[in-house]
Amino acid sequence: MELMTLLPSTGFLLPLTFLLPLAGTIILAFSRGKFSHGAVTFVGVGSIGLAALVTALLALGFHNSPTQADPQIVTLWTWMSVGEFQPSVGLALDGLSLTMLSIITGVGFLIHLFAAWYMRGDEGVTRFYAYMNLFVFSMVLLVLGDNLLLLFLGWEGVGMCSYLLIGYYYQNSANGWAGFKAFIITRIGDVFLAIGMFLLFARLGTLNIAEILSLAPQVWQAGDSTVELAALLLLGGALGKSAQLPLHTWLADAMAGPTPVSALIHAATMVTAGVYLIARMHGVFELAPDALYLTGLIGAVTLLVAGFAALAQTDIKRVLAFSTMSQIGYMFLALGVGAFDAAVFHLMIHAFFKALLFLSAGAVIISCHHEQDINRLGGLWRKLPLAYMGFIVGGAALVALPLVTAGFYSKDEILWQALAADRQGLLIAGLVGAFLTSLYTTRLIIGIFHGEMKSDGARQAKAGRGLAHGLPLIILALLSTLLGAWITPPLSGVLPAGPGEGVEAGHTALELMASATALIGVGFGVWLLAFRRQWLGRITRQGIGAGLWTLWHNAWGFDIIFDWLLVRPYRGLVRLLKGDLFDAFFRLVAQVLRVAHLGLSRTQTGKLRGYAATMVVGAALILLSLALTF
Repeated sequence: MELMTLLPSTGFLLPLTFLLPLAGTIILAFSRGKFSHGAVTFVGVGSIGLAALVTALLALGFHNSPTQADPQIVTLWTWMSVGEFQPSVGLALDGLSLTMLSIITGVGFLIHLFAAWYMRGDEGVTRFYAYMNLFVFSMVLLVLGDNLLLLFLGWEGVGMCSYLLIGYYYQNSANGWAGFKAFIITRIGDVFLAIGMFLLFARLGTLNIAEILSLAPQVWQAGDSTVELAALLLLGGALGKSAQLPLHTWLADAMAGPTPVSALIHAATMVTAGVYLIARMHGVFELAPDALYLTGLIGAVTLLVAGFAALAQTDIKRVLAFSTMSQIGYMFLALGVGAFDAAVFHLMIHAFFKALLFLSAGAVIISCHHEQDINRLGGLWRKLPLAYMGFIVGGAALVALPLVTAGFYSKDEILWQALAADRQGLLIAGLVGAFLTSLYTTRLIIGIFHGEMKSDGARQAKAGRGLAHGLPLIILALLSTLLGAWITPPLSGVLPAGPGEGVEAGHTALELMASATALIGVGFGVWLLAFRRQWLGRITRQGIGAGLWTLWHNAWGFDIIFDWLLVRPYRGLVRLLKGDLFDAFFRLVAQVLRVAHLGLSRTQTGKLRGYAATMVVGAALILLSLALTF
């Protein structure tokens, strides 16, 4: 208790977690390029480091608090007041938001620190750190908001920052289009989320998350069509941000940004937002069993589709991108069987090893003079020992090697919850996905670090040096081992217990099966790549093997399908409407009237004989028409 009295209050510390990154953004944005590279790095990294320190103090106070089960609310001000609609800018700290906050600021700080080495000498470093700090600010706001309106503000901020950072190297138009693609596809999901918020407010009269979770069971019965619709709309928003089928095609192209950006998007921020949203709104999804099952089904399909796609990629970062998509699929699978805590636990562990893998990939790319094609690397394990260590430890956690890696414990928990929920199909998908993960991870490591050096970039590789390069890799490597699995997120009382809670029958057998799957996958991958490489090459160049390779390399052709179904028809509609059909119609009417006017004006000759003849002819026509009528 003495320690608690020395700590600042939650009301003081909690706003600092997002105000510090925002301050960094504002300082850099208004520096007008006058800061030196060192000063920019100090502000950009230091602001996130201070936010991580504040988070550590909050965690210390939270764990020493006697009322952990009760969320700590900090209301800053009332946003607007329209009748009974009075949303506040309020922050809520509970076990779930603290877990997410620790990941965002802690892993985010290590990524920012590594970026100090990666981005050295870059002319746009001020813009880079301003965007990165704004990214962290938006994500912190997203997870701390106590109402859906504030969550949505952070949600949109994350989307905007992803556009800015993916297209950071805007001089290449392809990078700008990659950012544009991410922005548009995630906006589709955002529309669903916004409609879901409107529906919840219309039925429950509030956007406060705690009130929604309290009122939902009172208003709706399980399976009610309205709550199913609300859950489906929230799921649509989650699919876009977390890159799950069918709103997943932006993620691989998002690798156009600098590698620290890829690490931040994949490990600490954007793609985890959808998982957080569903976990936070668990009370709504528990009342919507069909939407919840669809969540697990989409996760299972995504993890398989992404796993096969990762097998056929040649770019280091694209392999890791499809790996992220697959691992988020595991989290959606866990959410779908009601294991919300298992999903969040894997989210945390995934942040550790995926950040490690991306930063290690960045070390390889910079050391090899921006070469990132696996087919042009090889033999680097002696030249880049720290990056090699990062890939070995991170890859082992990714494939969930038993007992010694953190990934084993988090992925095993998901598979166990699927078995306990009697979702055999989802369990089988998880095991097949684990086998695919072992294959593409083994291929990635062997392709980069073993065999012959296949390019001048690899032969001239120079290992990175310095604290900013080495410290993040070492810390993340430690967290990716058994040490990381000892970190237990404080989710008790915040999220409901999973179906496997308190059940142990069959758990050991499943652990052995999952371990065997991972080990067999690694062994099979080593055998193929070390002893059967030529045969494997022939298989992928001819017949059905070549077809599958092309299909998987192009990520199952989803971009092509969407191009034909959506993009081309839209462009055709644009061409059709380019002249604006409505304007064309009114222009035609005006032209007809103009011609009629011209014709009638010709009859105005000023000659009396012409007018008299016209009157006679007109009168005759009228009399003739009357005679024929009657």
